[in-house]
Amino acid sequence: MQKRKLYELAKTIRSKNAGTDKITFDIIFTEKQTYELVCNSNVITKTSIANLYGIDENRITDFVTYDPANAIKFTIQRDKPSGSPGDSDIFGSQQYAPLLDLEIPV
Repeated sequence: MQKRKLYELAKTIRSKNAGTDKITFDIIFTEKQTYELVCNSNVITKTSIANLYGIDENRITDFVTYDPANAIKFTIQRDKPSGSPGDSDIFGSQQYAPLLDLEIPV
């Protein structure tokens, strides 16, 4: 079975702050067909995201597929507040990188 990397299929893959204690992620597709292909592959699930980020699944506060925008969206509870000592990404904008190389069966 042939696979493609998520970054090859998605128009936008991003992360950003969702308040001081959360980071939200968006994976947005141009075509509905590609969005449905990725959703139906079950590669991106609450469980797989927890495994990918090495976190407990309970830290994922939201996980939705949003059909009107051809988007998969999820939010992770930070382990420490944004800007606190030891926080390596104040804006949460660099946390999407592990998603880029997810392999999706096509």
